[in-house]
Amino acid sequence: MQTDWRFWVCFNVFVILMLALDLGLFNRKAHVIKIKEAMIWSGVWIALALCFNVLLYYWQGEAKALEFFTGYVIEKSLSVDNIFVIVLIFSYFKTPSIHQHKILFWGIIGALIMRAIFIFAGIALLEKFHWMIYIFGAILIFTGYKMLVQKEKKIEPEKNPVIKLFRRIIPMTHELHGGKFFVKLNKKRYATPLFLVLVVVETTDLIFAVDSIPAILAITQDQFIVYTSNVFAILGLRSLYFALAGMIDKFRFLSVGLALILMFVGLKMLIMDFYKLPILIALLVIIIILIISIVASLIFKIKNVDTP
Repeated sequence: MQTDWRFWVCFNVFVILMLALDLGLFNRKAHVIKIKEAMIWSGVWIALALCFNVLLYYWQGEAKALEFFTGYVIEKSLSVDNIFVIVLIFSYFKTPSIHQHKILFWGIIGALIMRAIFIFAGIALLEKFHWMIYIFGAILIFTGYKMLVQKEKKIEPEKNPVIKLFRRIIPMTHELHGGKFFVKLNKKRYATPLFLVLVVVETTDLIFAVDSIPAILAITQDQFIVYTSNVFAILGLRSLYFALAGMIDKFRFLSVGLALILMFVGLKMLIMDFYKLPILIALLVIIIILIISIVASLIFKIKNVDTP
C-alpha cells in the first residue's frame, strides 16, 4: 500500500512542530534535565507513538499497525544501546550536564535526516536487488555476534577518521564558550569542543543506523511504516537518555538481549524467501528476549548486593 503524499506532509509537519515546541518553549533556557522531567517526556513520546499506532490500526488495518509496533519496539530497544555509547562520549569529553540536552537535540535532527536517507536507500536497494536482503540479514547476525563477544564498550575518538579530518580543517578552541558551537575570536571563527562532541554523536548514530535500518526492514518494507517507527524512536531518545543515563550500567544483560534480537531478525531476513515468520510471533520473541534480559539484570544486581 502506497501512502498518500499528504500523510507524509502531515506527519513531518507534526515532527517539526514537536521539535519547535521542545527547543522554543519547553527547553528555551539551558538547564540540567532531572530524572522526573525526563521520565515525563519519555512517557509523552511513548504515548504519542501508541496513539499513532491506534490511528494506523483504524486507517490501514491490523497488519500495518502490528508492523509499526514491532518496528518501534526494535528501534526503541536498539536506542538503549545507543544510550550506552552516548554516556561514554559525554564522559570522555567531560561534557557539562547543562549542555547535553542541546547536543542531543541537534544530534537528533541530524539522526532524523540520516535515517531518512538510509531508509529510502535501503528500500530502493531491496526493490531493485532482492538478493540484498541476504546481505542485510548477514550484517545483522554478524553485528549481533560482535555484541555478544564484545567484553566492554569503549570509544576512541582519536581513531575516528571523521574527527581527524574535522580537527585538521576546522580551527578549534581548547575551552568551552558557554553553550556555543562556534565562536568568533580575533575576527576568526572557531569551533568549540561542544561542536566536536556533536560530531562524535552524529558519526556514532551513523554507525547505529547501519544496524537498525536493516533490522526493521526484516519486519516491513513499507516506507511510511519504517520511517514513522524510526522517527518516534529517535524523538524519544533524548528523554530516554536523561531517564536512564544514571542507571544504564545496571542493565548489564540488556546488551546480550539486544544482540540476540539482532541475530533473530537477521535470521528472519535470511529465511524470508522460504518461510515468512508471522509478525505477531516475531514481536512476541523480541518482547520475551527483552523481558528476560531486563529481569536477569535485576536479579544479578540483587545477588550482587546480597553478596558479602
